[in-house]
Amino acid sequence: MEKRVVITGMGIWSCLGTDIKTVKDSLFAGRSGIGLQQERITYGYRSALTGIVEEPVITKQMIDRHTRAGMSEEARYAYMASRQAFEQSGIDDQYLRQNEVGCIFGNDSSAKPVIEAAKIMDEKHDSAMLGYGIIFQSMNSTVNMNLSTIFHLRGVNFTVSSACASGSHSIGLAYMMIKLGLQEMVLCGGAQETNYYSMASFDALGAFSVRMDDPARASRPFDRDRDGLVPSGGAAALVLEDYDHAVARGANILAEVIGYGFSSNGGGISEPSDNGSVIAMSRAIKDAGVALDDIDYINAHATSTRQGDMYEAIALNRLFHGQRALISSTKGMTGHECWMAGASEVVYSTIMMQNNFVAPNINFDNPDEYSEKINITPTTVETEVNVVLSNSFGFGGTNSALVIRKLKQ
Repeated sequence: MEKRVVITGMGIWSCLGTDIKTVKDSLFAGRSGIGLQQERITYGYRSALTGIVEEPVITKQMIDRHTRAGMSEEARYAYMASRQAFEQSGIDDQYLRQNEVGCIFGNDSSAKPVIEAAKIMDEKHDSAMLGYGIIFQSMNSTVNMNLSTIFHLRGVNFTVSSACASGSHSIGLAYMMIKLGLQEMVLCGGAQETNYYSMASFDALGAFSVRMDDPARASRPFDRDRDGLVPSGGAAALVLEDYDHAVARGANILAEVIGYGFSSNGGGISEPSDNGSVIAMSRAIKDAGVALDDIDYINAHATSTRQGDMYEAIALNRLFHGQRALISSTKGMTGHECWMAGASEVVYSTIMMQNNFVAPNINFDNPDEYSEKINITPTTVETEVNVVLSNSFGFGGTNSALVIRKLKQ
C-alpha cells in the first residue's frame, strides 16, 4: 500500500531572507532581493546583476574546522537551510543517530573550488598546495557528502544534477522513495553557488538582463520588455516524511506532497518545449488525483527569458485556459536560483499556503501575446491556497512538476 508523504520541516537561505519569517514578509511585500556585484564587470561579465545572498557564518561550535575545510559555498548554504528544516521538524542529533534518514539534494555545479585549484596548479605546479578539503568542495556531490556526514544521515544518499530542475526532481525522488515505503524520512532540497566564477558561461550566452540602472526591476518574468534572467542562489531544504511516521512522533505537518511529474523534451540542448512542459504538469496532476479546477496557484518556472517564458505560457494556456488558478513566477523577486529553484519555490509556495496569499509576479507591466492569455497576478492576492502546482524546467530538456496541498485528514 502506497504511503502518504508530508513536509514536516523547511529551511531557506536566499536573497529574500535567511529564515522563513523574513522570506514570508518579502514574498507578501513583493520585495526584490536583486542587486549589483561590481566585481562581475571587472571579471568580464556583461551584467553585474545578481541575487544578493548573505554569506553564512559557520563557527567551530557548529562544525569542526576539519569538516568546514571540505564545505563548498553551496554546501554551507545547504547546511544552514537544513539546520532550520530539522529544527522545524523537531529532529535533533539524537534522533538522527538512532534512525535512518535519507538525503537527496539538487546541485549541478561547484565552479569556484575547481577554478581556484586550477589557478594554484598553474602557478605553483604542486598538487600538495591544494590542501585537504578542495576535493570535497569541487565534486557535484559536495552538498550530499557534507550534509550526510554532518548530520549522520544513513539512508539513501545521492545528488540530482539536472540543471534548473535539480531541486524539484530531488523532492520528487524523495517523495517516490517514501511513497513506495523505501524510506520513512528524507532530507531533500537544492543548492546553488552565487560566486561570479559559476555564472560566466551563462553570461557568455547573453542570457542575463543588463537592466543595471534599476536592479529590482531587472527580472521580469512573462513581461513583454524582459531582456534576460538574473542569476541568484542559496539553498532550500525540506524534511519529507511518511505521514503515519510523522503523526506517531507528533510532528507538525506543513503540507502534503501529492504529485510528481517529469518529462524530457528530446530536442535542442537549450530549447524549451510546450509539449514537454504539458507532459510533466499532466503527469503530476494525474499522480496527485486532482482536477485542474482544484489547483489554486501555479508557481511558474518563468525565468525572464524570451523563449523560456513564451513556451511555458503556451503550455499553461493549453492546460489551464479558462481555469481559475492564479499564476506567478517568484523569480521576479529572487532572480533565477538555478539548481535550488525547484526546491526554494516549493518552500515559497508552502509559505503562501500556510499564510493564505499568492505572491506577485512583480515587474509584469505589459503582457506579450502569449502571457496575456494566462492568469498572471502582478500583485499580492490574499486568498486561501489549498493546492499548488510548481514547475521547474532545465537545459537538456529536463522537466519536473510537483503538486502540494494542505493536509487532509
